[in-house]
Amino acid sequence: MMLHFEDFAAGAVFPLGARRIDRDEIVAFAERWDPQPMHLDEAAGAASMLGGLSASGWHTACVMMRLFVDGLLSKADSRGSPGIESLKWMRPVRPGDTLSADLTILDTRLSRSRPTIGLVRGRFETVDQNGAAVLVMIATVMMGTRAAA
Repeated sequence: MMLHFEDFAAGAVFPLGARRIDRDEIVAFAERWDPQPMHLDEAAGAASMLGGLSASGWHTACVMMRLFVDGLLSKADSRGSPGIESLKWMRPVRPGDTLSADLTILDTRLSRSRPTIGLVRGRFETVDQNGAAVLVMIATVMMGTRAAA
């Protein structure tokens, strides 16, 4: 069943799934996109304020986005996003961590300029296997209404 704007209400929580992060993935992402020493090398990571080899925050954000696509957007009439309100990295992600994410709907409203699109504002929380938050993001997603389908 395709989800539309009307299927999202303030307070609703959508589990987005989980993914294990390994060392090779951390280093490969860093080599390509964020080649800082703490993301590339155990010794450099240990000497950094992060205290060990850690995933780039952008890697963590990409994992959250993949969980969002697989867990929700692929089943929704998504029309893109006008942007991110806030994005915070709460703690390092280490090799072997399993990340899971949830989306909590904060509020919804119809677009003033496009009545067949609704704006869904939500809080995305990504946690590690211990339930500790590693990333928190507030963003708005545009969803088609049932009338637009």
